[in-house]
Amino acid sequence: MSNSSLQSTASDYNGRFQGKKVLVTGGIGFIGANLARRLVNLGAEVTLVDSLIPQYGGNMHNLDGFADKVRVNISDVRDQHSMKNLIQGQDYLFNLAGQTSHMDSMADPFTDLEINSRAQLAILESCRHFNRDVVVVFASTRQIYGRPEYLPVDERHLVQPVDVNGINKMAGEWYHILYNNVYGVRASALRLTNTIGPRMRIRDARQTFVGVWVRLLLEGKPFEVWGGEQLRDFTYVDDCVEAMLLSAVNEKAWGKIFNLGGDKVVSLKELADALVAANSAYGGGEYRICQFPEDRKKIDIGDYYCDDKLIRETLEWEPQVSLEEGLRRTLDYYRDRLEEYTGPENVSAVCPPGL
Repeated sequence: MSNSSLQSTASDYNGRFQGKKVLVTGGIGFIGANLARRLVNLGAEVTLVDSLIPQYGGNMHNLDGFADKVRVNISDVRDQHSMKNLIQGQDYLFNLAGQTSHMDSMADPFTDLEINSRAQLAILESCRHFNRDVVVVFASTRQIYGRPEYLPVDERHLVQPVDVNGINKMAGEWYHILYNNVYGVRASALRLTNTIGPRMRIRDARQTFVGVWVRLLLEGKPFEVWGGEQLRDFTYVDDCVEAMLLSAVNEKAWGKIFNLGGDKVVSLKELADALVAANSAYGGGEYRICQFPEDRKKIDIGDYYCDDKLIRETLEWEPQVSLEEGLRRTLDYYRDRLEEYTGPENVSAVCPPGL
């Protein structure tokens, strides 16, 4: 959404965020920074917590244009003393901090456990003991479903993660629901699918494979599509932010888990074609269809797209930005910002599809 459209929707929540204190963990990352920008437009007093550990996606350039309107605390959610102090006095907590790389979780499972499970429990304990009135929205993931037994996947689908990341995210999610049900800490969880848009990590594929595609396309290099037939859905980041805000202010969301989807289902080859088409005014681009690497097959979930009817009916949410428009906006954002998001490193043209 444009700045003007962001401001025009400021009355949608009847001033629920005006003057409210809001804490966003992972706040300098992709979704966190987009959420922070929106909260500033809604009149909130925003504090962002981020460790800025290089491989986890935080980037100070994500705050360009509104950095002076937020408070930044460089801290790790694993630091219980810090979180205990930060949570006090907050009206809302958007809990987005996490380790997102599936391959990293397999290589270093204990770090993933600390961030995605133990730290989440510690955050909720801080809420229970020092601010039980806070409303919490947790960023979960569709990865916890594992390989779908049926499509589209609804919230009743069995959760059967295929990697360490999925297991730990599942635990973190259910801690939030447990603390809602037992201790009255009002919490909800959104199972995010592939989220795309400005400020996403494009240095590598730790956050999303689409970021690597975007980078290589803008560098004039071909990108690789592994397999190409896998089906996926994609949520544009502004639509994801909208779902989070609605979940925070609507009591119907508290204690609930919602799938978040997109406006359509596409194969990875169709996504690649759409990305190239979105760059057509600047020369398009090229990609290659490649074999799916053996080491990735073990933790790949195959086709996935969700049934997000529950959040549409409960919170009256639905995507507003089409896949094609989302890709165009994403390319436009990075066109003159590649150095800010890639630095001197070079990324391999090889990238994982939609893990």
